[in-house]
Amino acid sequence: MKLHICAVGRLRKGPEKALIDDYAARLGKTGRNLGLGPLSLHEVEDRKGGGMAAEAALLDRAIPQGARVIALDERGRALTSPDLARQLGTWRDEGISDTAFVIGGADGIDPALRDRADLTLSFGALVWPHMLARVMLSEQIYRAATILAGLPYHRE
Repeated sequence: MKLHICAVGRLRKGPEKALIDDYAARLGKTGRNLGLGPLSLHEVEDRKGGGMAAEAALLDRAIPQGARVIALDERGRALTSPDLARQLGTWRDEGISDTAFVIGGADGIDPALRDRADLTLSFGALVWPHMLARVMLSEQIYRAATILAGLPYHRE
């Protein structure tokens, strides 16, 4: 199952990009034998200032056809890492070919796009900068693969 992060805004070179690239590379190695990956980043920008609705339209075009959608939103469910791993493993085992994690812009994800998500995920009640949310998400995707592989990276 291919994994996608679809996000509003462009990630520039720096420590956040280096971390995301590192976790994506790790996932490539660990996930290959599990049927997970690669992890790809799809960035969109609303240059015309159309707000959440315009961002949602751009994000919608970045989401692969037929993909399961996980929206990151502070109002979502706070899953444990093993819970996220189980969900990804279930979708993989059901033959789902793509899962897209969606990160909105500064105002969040348009309600229409958020409502059509298969799962709404929260990293807690705190609001995180979008670039750090991408890093944390990349790490959690890699962690999910290590859990499914039975590797010691994740310790409960």
